[in-house]
Amino acid sequence: MGRIIDADTHFLEPPTVYLDHIDPARRDLALHLERDERGFDWLTHRGRALTSVDVHVPGRMDLVGEQRGAWRSGAARPDLPTIPDAWEPAARIRNLESNGVDASIVFPNLGLLWEDLLKHDVASLSANMEAYNTWLLEMLPDCGDRLYPVAQLHLRDLDWFQREIRRIADAGIRMAMLAAQPVGDRALAHPDFDPVWAAFEDLGVCVCFHVASLELPLDPAWYALDPTPLNKLLDTTFLYLPAAVALTSLIVHGKLEQFPRLRTSVTELSAGWVPGYLLHLDGAFAFYETQNGAPLTRMPLRPSEYFRRQVRVNAFPLEGAARLAEMAGDLFTWGSDYPHAEGMLRPSWADYAKVQPSELSDAGRAALAGGNAAFLLGEEVLGEEGPGE
Repeated sequence: MGRIIDADTHFLEPPTVYLDHIDPARRDLALHLERDERGFDWLTHRGRALTSVDVHVPGRMDLVGEQRGAWRSGAARPDLPTIPDAWEPAARIRNLESNGVDASIVFPNLGLLWEDLLKHDVASLSANMEAYNTWLLEMLPDCGDRLYPVAQLHLRDLDWFQREIRRIADAGIRMAMLAAQPVGDRALAHPDFDPVWAAFEDLGVCVCFHVASLELPLDPAWYALDPTPLNKLLDTTFLYLPAAVALTSLIVHGKLEQFPRLRTSVTELSAGWVPGYLLHLDGAFAFYETQNGAPLTRMPLRPSEYFRRQVRVNAFPLEGAARLAEMAGDLFTWGSDYPHAEGMLRPSWADYAKVQPSELSDAGRAALAGGNAAFLLGEEVLGEEGPGE
């Protein structure tokens, strides 16, 4: 079956990860985790609290609810167990081995919280992403072929982007997060970003769209009645929307045709939308051509074929990746989201496979268990049209 690869796990970074790894000349720009008098953690920047930070216990979202309830009531934060493999590579690898998993792709934790909050302070944005990436590079020798850390990049300073993607790629990083949203008034398919996609392609780095701190994609009025500052109910319901729009823009404007070796992952943003999306993507593209007498972009393949060739989507355990694959093709990865509270209790492929609604074929099992993750990592080529064809 090949290697079993968990495509969605996280490091719970040390609280001083940014302070310890930022360029000393820019240390005043460093993010920092601080604990208040009631025991609650806050991510701060230049003396200003940006957002509260939940303490995660794997598979125990109810404990996040207890923390937030205690905060609202004025009580102290409840005592919570510590995670022994929060970030240290050897401990995490032992956990993988005990759960029968060969490798995992590892995203940040704190790094998911602050990008949108610093988007107008490009110097701080660059300095703190660079600090996080430096920490990853220090740990990389201990990760071997078992842990694949995901770097963080942004497109608000394209000179910085080009320097940083080359730095991480030269060191062996294979995946990097980007925000699935416009940069100012430019969509990701804007010609200004062609050098970005060329760099990802030439350096063999996979583009990762992951749940993160982004500008809310719908009109603010839709969110106004929800008092929660983060993870508003509408935002969680439409988790996939920013990534789906970003990918559509890239596909219909010909960027996946222009950059055929560009690999893209959609992670922790749900997968149930994919079958209907692919149907409507082709239908809308054809309708546009009929209505206007010419296609938006002349391309030799249908839009859905580019998606199948170059995009893989992470499916939550209860979404039924086996059933989704029957409708859309073997385009999916599995992920435990370990050690996040909303994820699985343990990073176990066996536990994930148990909840599949139908039997997986041998090829489908190989693709879901690790083949599609290996494709994203640049380890396997699954055919010109991808496994879904």
